[in-house]
Amino acid sequence: MQYQTIRPSARFRDIVRFYWVLESDQPYTHHSMADMCPELLFHYNGLFDELLPDGTRNASFSAGIHGQCQTTRKFHVNQGFGMFGVYLYPQAIPLLFNMPTSELTNQMPDLGTLLNKVGQQLEEKIALAIHHQQRIQILEDFLEQRLSRQDNVQPPVFRAIQAIIENQGMVPVKQLAQDHYLSTRQFERQFRQYAGFSPKIFSRIARFHAAIHRYGPDAPSLTQIALDCGYYDQSHFIHDFREFSGEHPKTFFSGRSGATAWMD
Repeated sequence: MQYQTIRPSARFRDIVRFYWVLESDQPYTHHSMADMCPELLFHYNGLFDELLPDGTRNASFSAGIHGQCQTTRKFHVNQGFGMFGVYLYPQAIPLLFNMPTSELTNQMPDLGTLLNKVGQQLEEKIALAIHHQQRIQILEDFLEQRLSRQDNVQPPVFRAIQAIIENQGMVPVKQLAQDHYLSTRQFERQFRQYAGFSPKIFSRIARFHAAIHRYGPDAPSLTQIALDCGYYDQSHFIHDFREFSGEHPKTFFSGRSGATAWMD
């Protein structure tokens, strides 16, 4: 399996964290975990089914958006596949789609539903592209067109959302509200609208992501990971990790979890 990330052009770095590509010539089960950021997904080779808790399968979209989520899901493809993703900051949703980010929380609409004919045309262009750089150019042309339709006035809470991500969830909410000249109530209302979660849940998921990025052959002990990522004790770390990944951290960091296959 091959996974790579690609930085966006400077013009789009306030809304796109990175582009990513995941390819394999083998069947694969993907473990989708909680994430504070939404992403655009394009399946240019192969199509996944969602594995539902009751044991049935539901065909996933070929192109769409996976909204920010606090739930876990599993997807399976029976053949080799290729996926192209656009990992967004939450504030990209109102700027690109003229809708509150909160409307996409735990949702996975297909691109045609979200953008009608424009979405269908974008999906077709991505599918027909002959290499990843061409896909990026198609995406950035699309982003430019969408941004040009907006006034691009960005409220202060956008910077607060970015600050939580950059500081891996270890910023006091009250301090963020003060830094951005908002009352705590105003801040929390705007934050939920533009990030899709309350500041508290968003920060918890950001800490969880800081933890899973410690995975690797040189990963420290679970106790050290918990301390490094701002958990006040190991039981708190285990509770959040189980909630957001569906697994005990010992299983995840063992190297034998299916959830880490794309990272190995």
